[in-house]
Amino acid sequence: MYDAKYLFFIYTVFLSVMIIFSLVFNTILLKFATNLGIRDQDQTTIRWSNVVKPALGGISFYLGFLIAATCYGIFFDQENIFKNSSALGLIGATALAFIMGLADDAYNTKPLLKFFTQTMCGCILILSGNYIQMFDAEWLNYLFTILWVIGMMNSINMLDNMDSITSIVSIFIIVTCIVILMLNEGFTDHNFMLMLGVLGSLIGFIFHNWNPSKMFMGDTGSQFLGIFLAAISIRYLWNHQTANPLIETYSAQQICLVLATFIIPVSDTTVVVINRLLKKKSPFIGGKDHTTHHMSYLGLSDSQVGFVFIGISLVSLLLIVAAVKFIEIWYFYHTILYLGYCLLVFLTLFVVTKVTKNSIHDA
Repeated sequence: MYDAKYLFFIYTVFLSVMIIFSLVFNTILLKFATNLGIRDQDQTTIRWSNVVKPALGGISFYLGFLIAATCYGIFFDQENIFKNSSALGLIGATALAFIMGLADDAYNTKPLLKFFTQTMCGCILILSGNYIQMFDAEWLNYLFTILWVIGMMNSINMLDNMDSITSIVSIFIIVTCIVILMLNEGFTDHNFMLMLGVLGSLIGFIFHNWNPSKMFMGDTGSQFLGIFLAAISIRYLWNHQTANPLIETYSAQQICLVLATFIIPVSDTTVVVINRLLKKKSPFIGGKDHTTHHMSYLGLSDSQVGFVFIGISLVSLLLIVAAVKFIEIWYFYHTILYLGYCLLVFLTLFVVTKVTKNSIHDA
């Protein structure tokens, strides 16, 4: 067992260093970013911003992740992260996602290749034991895990459509999983330091990504975040277990935890897909018809849209803390309350897209 003061000191210093590292690293990248990380102008890339900016932020996320993995092996040597199959699976899946995102930023890869790579990321997690455990039939668990990974990698990618939005949402999702781990006293879990590493990188990056942004995270960042968030949600939300083994965790509770935590990316993706299908457009082609864009059409500035999403994420975080810390027995009315909250957020965002005159803004 480690002394609480030692853990607090290590984690506080580590998070502070990662924030400073990300801030400085991205600042340096901007100095060399005249062409680096900017796609070929002849290629069609639909973005909210009309200004071409380097999409390099994702590099700092992945470096933060690798630094955290290394530091865990240094400070907690007897539980070496490189001997942990679950950790190795996460390292392998994130590496594959990072490389694919890097290639997509450079060459605008084909959708089929991206789909195949995302499927392989899910398979790597499954082979390392990181999969959703909801059904009696293992093949259903495997299939559901792959669908979740593919869905989340694409959802986070689609959400990266306005300054700071994906950064904000990712920060709160990671904080939620960190809080759950803290409530279950998992301070020496390898994922604790990994999440702190990515969290610090995101906080440092958001200084350059807040409107008006100087740089984007690119597919390098969104693909990495997609698989990382999918993986930690499998561990701490889908397969959530309380610190007290006598308290049973119900499937309805797990689903509510996931939906409340991921309500913004799930709602945005669902709303966009529904609206595009209703207009007989492909949901796989980009456009300026996301929930964030429609808030702007209502008159909100990009920064104000960011604050709205901070508010929603904060409420979701508080609800998750209440569910994990204060609800020992999950009753049916808890499910109704949490699903009601998720439905309220979804319907609100959906209605926003209907009250704005968007025909001239859609791609």
